[in-house]
Amino acid sequence: MRLLTLAPAVLLAACGSPSPAATPTIQVFAAASLTDAFKAEAAAFHGARVQLNFGGSSTLAAQITQGAPAEVFASADQASMQRVVGAGQAAAHAVFATNRLQLVVGPGNPKGIHSLADLARPGLVVVLCAPAVPCGAYAAQALGKAGVTVHPASQEQDVKAVVTKVALGEADAGIVYQTDVRAAGRAVAGVEIPAGENVIAEYPIAVLKGAGPQAAAFVDFVRSSEGQRILAGFGFGPA
Repeated sequence: MRLLTLAPAVLLAACGSPSPAATPTIQVFAAASLTDAFKAEAAAFHGARVQLNFGGSSTLAAQITQGAPAEVFASADQASMQRVVGAGQAAAHAVFATNRLQLVVGPGNPKGIHSLADLARPGLVVVLCAPAVPCGAYAAQALGKAGVTVHPASQEQDVKAVVTKVALGEADAGIVYQTDVRAAGRAVAGVEIPAGENVIAEYPIAVLKGAGPQAAAFVDFVRSSEGQRILAGFGFGPA
C-alpha cells in the first residue's frame, strides 16, 4: 500500500481555512452636534466596529428607554442622560466635553445680526431647536439672560436642522453650538454670544445596560488624551 503524505498547506486547503473571528460591533447613540467628531472617534478606535446613530439627545433618550439596542449614549445635556439613568438603563456616567452657543447666520451676515437682541427685530426669520432638545433649552437660557423674547418661525428636532435652514436661506438666523457653525464651513457664518449671556453645554457619556465589553473600551477611548484631541479638533472644550 502506498501512503500519500500531504504537505501542511494541502491539508489546510482540504480541511478549509479557519475563518477569522467576526469583528464586534458597538451601537453608539450620540447627540447630533457630535456627528463629525464621533465619526472621527469611531475611525480612530480599534477593536470594534462602531455603529453610530445621531439625533436630538431627548429623542435618543426616549428611544433608549423604550428598548432601542444602544450600548453607549453620548448626550448634549445632563437632563437627557438623567432620563436614561432614571429608567435603569445606565448607572455611572461622566462629562467628556463642553460646548458653547453661537448665533448662526447666512454667509457674510446679510441681515447685520450682531447680538441676541437683534433676533427680536421685526421681519427677521429665526429658527431654534425645540424646547425639549438640549440646544433649544440652552437657547432659552441664553435668551433669558439677555432679556430677549423671540418668536421662532420653526422649532427643530436637532441642531443640524437649524444650521441647514440658515444655510439654505430658509431662515435668517438661529442659535446653535459653535461646533456646528464650524462644521458647516462657508455655508454659514457665526456671531459670538458674550460670556455673560452664553451657556456652557456639558456632554455626558455612559455605557448602557447589557452592553458588551467593547462599549466601555470605546467610552474610555473618547475620554482618553487621544479622544480628547479629536474632540478639540472639532471645537469642543474639555470636560
